[in-house]
Amino acid sequence: MNVVTLHAANPGPMTGTGNWTYLIPGPASVLVDAGVGHPSHLDALFAQAPLGPASVVVTHAHPDHASGAPALRKRAPRARFLKYPWPGYDAADVPWEPLVDGLEIPTADGPLLVVHTPGHSPDHVILWHAESRTAVTGDLLVRGSTVVIPASHGGVLADYLRSLRRLAALGPARALPAHGPVIDDPLALIAHYQRHRLEREQQIVAALSAGAASVTGLTARIYRDLNPVLVPQAHESVLAHLMKLDAEGVAERGPEGWRLRD
Repeated sequence: MNVVTLHAANPGPMTGTGNWTYLIPGPASVLVDAGVGHPSHLDALFAQAPLGPASVVVTHAHPDHASGAPALRKRAPRARFLKYPWPGYDAADVPWEPLVDGLEIPTADGPLLVVHTPGHSPDHVILWHAESRTAVTGDLLVRGSTVVIPASHGGVLADYLRSLRRLAALGPARALPAHGPVIDDPLALIAHYQRHRLEREQQIVAALSAGAASVTGLTARIYRDLNPVLVPQAHESVLAHLMKLDAEGVAERGPEGWRLRD
């Protein structure tokens, strides 16, 4: 699959070196993720596609992926804007068309299959190019790091683990993530993620057994010497695991905090 990689020019504590967006050029060009509306991103995009993309497909509604849609629409008023619905997270001034699981988006290199992969967010999708076995994975995978599951904002760890399994079942040979470098062995990274989540769950169960009861206390026990900027993300990860354990009947939130069920 022919892909032009475009940087969204938004480095920061939460985005790392910043987001990648992906342009599949051709008569009906497709841009995957909208960036944040930075002029350098828009200029690079329109240098590659002077008439603008025919379609802008957003992997999910988090601001680093979707907030650039209004600026894109101003410069490409005829473009279609597509995302999986998430009520309350759709920019009112962009006419979003709904993505559905199984939808095929035509490109010059063949169709991109929309695969709903919730977990990081309820509306998260990846785009699968079967011929090249390439997945454009949004925030499902990040080489060299793990993916935050923001449990306070719609993230669900059990859903995320199912989404990893769904991607693995496709047999991807390459993944194009929204953050970090291209992933040349997605199956190995997925297996690593699965082991890591199991180990983290075991750490949380052990910490609960030792008397830790709050998200803050569990985080301090498990994440030692953590950069303070990343502590809120660690809190979300711990909470996501606790909510999974609660759903499975292993842990519960009591009047004095979290505890293992009897």
